Amino acid sequence: MPQTISTAEPFFLPGDASKPACLLIHGFTGTPKEMRWMGDYLNAQGHTCLGIRLTGHATRPKDMVRSRWTDWTASVEDGYNLLRGVTDRIFLIGLSMGGVLSLLMSTRLEVRGVVAMSTPYELPVHVPAWEMRIFSWFKTYLRKERGKPDEGWFDKEAWKDHISYPLNPVRSAAELQLMLGRMRSALPKIQVPVLLIHSKDDKYVPLDSMPRIYERLNASGREMFWVTGSGHVVTRDAARQQVFEAAAAFIQKVENKSV
Repeated sequence: MPQTISTAEPFFLPGDASKPACLLIHGFTGTPKEMRWMGDYLNAQGHTCLGIRLTGHATRPKDMVRSRWTDWTASVEDGYNLLRGVTDRIFLIGLSMGGVLSLLMSTRLEVRGVVAMSTPYELPVHVPAWEMRIFSWFKTYLRKERGKPDEGWFDKEAWKDHISYPLNPVRSAAELQLMLGRMRSALPKIQVPVLLIHSKDDKYVPLDSMPRIYERLNASGREMFWVTGSGHVVTRDAARQQVFEAAAAFIQKVENKSV
């Protein structure tokens, strides 16, 4: 029996080799499925798209507890190296923690640009990672929300089909805390164009995250794009078409400038 949750598998969509490729990176406790519709859209524009599965995700929560933030960066690097077999013109596109990884890894890999969506600047709970690790010995998981399961979603049908772990592993949150610190340090070093996308109706990541990230970027071609009528998972919620179009237009703009 497969370990990966059905419909949450990674995906590869071959496109036009003359166009840049897109590496799509899902979020914390999420799966490649939350990036699939975006991959389908970009692939229809001719882009080769690879939606990776981060270590410990899309299987069972205990697998995530065992993974570390360096395993997640290694997952991105693996995907990048696979796409290099198609083209050396690659964009990193990430949602939430995937946005954190996209920004961080753009300083370690040769990429054309970054699209970071619903990306946190820091965790809302200001607890050091070492304290979170200790706490994880006593409390392995925390509930994600206290309201209705579909709270924060505008497209209720899309929510019904969404797959993610129902709980947040505390040990993994400590790893995210560490990785966020690395991202914040990396922001001034990013040399490629960056498009930041965030929903004004995001109930999960604070709205000041996008402008705070934007302020620390020194990259030329940095942009912010706000959407409304969408929750945190902008790649699947009601405003997804706006998000897809903005990302495609950004990629085209970057490519046009490089010609």
